[in-house]
Amino acid sequence: MRNPLSDKIVDVKPSGIRKFFDIVSEMPDAISLGVGEPDFDTPWHIRDEGIYSLEKGKTFYTSNAGLKELRCEISNYIMRKQGIKYDPINEILVTVGGSEAIDIALRCMVNPGDEVIIPQPCYVSYEPCAVMADAVPVIINLKHENEFRLTAEELEAAITDKTKILILAFPNNPTGAIMEKKDLEAIAEVIIKHDLYVISDEIYSELSYNEAHVSIATLPGMRERTIMINGFSKAYAMTGWRLGYACGPEIIMKQMTKLHQFAIMCAPTTSQYAAVEALKHGDGDVAEMRESYNQRRRFLMYQFREMGLECFEPYGAFYVFPCIKEFGMTSEEFAMRFLEEEKVAVVPGTAFGDCGEGFLRISYAYSIDDLKVALGRMKKFIARLREENNK
Repeated sequence: MRNPLSDKIVDVKPSGIRKFFDIVSEMPDAISLGVGEPDFDTPWHIRDEGIYSLEKGKTFYTSNAGLKELRCEISNYIMRKQGIKYDPINEILVTVGGSEAIDIALRCMVNPGDEVIIPQPCYVSYEPCAVMADAVPVIINLKHENEFRLTAEELEAAITDKTKILILAFPNNPTGAIMEKKDLEAIAEVIIKHDLYVISDEIYSELSYNEAHVSIATLPGMRERTIMINGFSKAYAMTGWRLGYACGPEIIMKQMTKLHQFAIMCAPTTSQYAAVEALKHGDGDVAEMRESYNQRRRFLMYQFREMGLECFEPYGAFYVFPCIKEFGMTSEEFAMRFLEEEKVAVVPGTAFGDCGEGFLRISYAYSIDDLKVALGRMKKFIARLREENNK
């Protein structure tokens, strides 16, 4: 019998996150700080709108691009937050989570052999999606000393005559790093100089704790070069509703909508009605959750200082990325021992790229009580490791 599998997908490595989740599920007393998912319930008024749509029998397909009302609200939201206008009819596509938008953007924009620049550490899907689109991933290893921000010099050094797209993901998963306007302006200059495009994953845009998030699409000359991707999972605690969106130039969005039509048909109808309510009346919910995350973020940073554990201060998303190089262990060895000895799960930095070696991703999308217990166990574990190293 012939091999039924594609070589491309067989060669793609499985996610490095899943292994730890599988182990944790078998440990009754374990605390997981590994999941990138809000611990809040979806706000009731949003759930209620979804329930109401079901009660009214609104269970049919929507248009391929999504409910017109939702696309109008997305357009209004982006105008309110970023000051740029997208045509809801021709420049906005509602997708099944931000992940689908990333996948179809790449498949609609690259030809075989085109290079896609991916700064790492980053979300685990970018490189596999680029590979499956027949692109050549070009990795930029971001540096701890730069707070894991992308610099213009790093970008310039990675560009060749085959480069077509930069994937830009800030606020960042896993590091919590942000890019401020001045950082983005330097990047935009290089993008325009080399006639490149940007896929800007802004799923954590509402979770920015220093200043309001700035999209690279707002900068001069960048709107026509940018696919802005966002969604409802992180800001509105709607992970299971599976709803995202992409905004960009009509010439690109038309092809993305075509691929979405053939592959998906449309995003879940119930979720779309709920999302309209989220955008209309959810700003207060987002602010409340953001403040709670910020309190937890400050708590973790304080605890790390008390432990003497090196960690740059992250101003976005809901992750911290402490450095554990002093212990002479790989990230995976540290995470596995921590799980086995203290029953706390964290994710090795290498799950997000080779340059994550020596770091851990810790999520603070958990209750403050769980964080206190987990950090207490971490303090004991680190003290024990230092004692071992000093023998």
